Amino acid sequence: MELKNAVAVVTGANRGLGRHLAAQLVERGAKVYAAARRPETVDLPGVVPLRLDVTDAESIRAAARIAADATLLVNNAGISTGTPLIAGSPDAVRLEMEVNFFGPLAVTRAFAPVIESNGGGGVLNVLSVLSWLHPAGLGAYAAAKAAAWALTGAVREELAPRGITVTALHVGYMDTDMAAGVPADQKANPAEVATQALSAVEGGLPEVLADETTRYVKQSLATSPNAA
Repeated sequence: MELKNAVAVVTGANRGLGRHLAAQLVERGAKVYAAARRPETVDLPGVVPLRLDVTDAESIRAAARIAADATLLVNNAGISTGTPLIAGSPDAVRLEMEVNFFGPLAVTRAFAPVIESNGGGGVLNVLSVLSWLHPAGLGAYAAAKAAAWALTGAVREELAPRGITVTALHVGYMDTDMAAGVPADQKANPAEVATQALSAVEGGLPEVLADETTRYVKQSLATSPNAA
């Protein structure tokens, strides 16, 4: 889809990758609703701050009414609690699923008819290398992202007849607050990741493998379940 003159809703746009995505969309000529639970934290020039909590159904409905001209949805908002599935808190596991799986599903369900009514467009889902690689210490996050990967594939097929493309972005650690404890040489540049993702949306691509780690893990899936 053409991003110039597109109307994008970016969840979690107040920081990290979401902020880069919103900024680059503005640079490409799009109108951008920068969505966040606390819109007063959005300080990016040229965007329209929008209150949207992906775990709050009324917040989602209100955002869809306000951003009634949307043609692109970027499901970027996410959370990582560092919770293992067996030893970790069940409440934390549920929270990760609520934010990282049910949240994008609810937002997509709300905005799909909006995008369709505006002539079609696209959805970009920010996923992770942990959609495929499942370390025990991040079991809740990995399970939620694996579920979100399945969601992305199913929704892609469901929305295609309605003129809506769906792109999955898979990436490892990025230089953002979520990966603050990871050594710098292991982190991808979020600005570069955003550029790759938006170029893929513009080209109608179904998937982006944004760094070497992600490409290696994806390739390893074809050889052995334990290869990665």
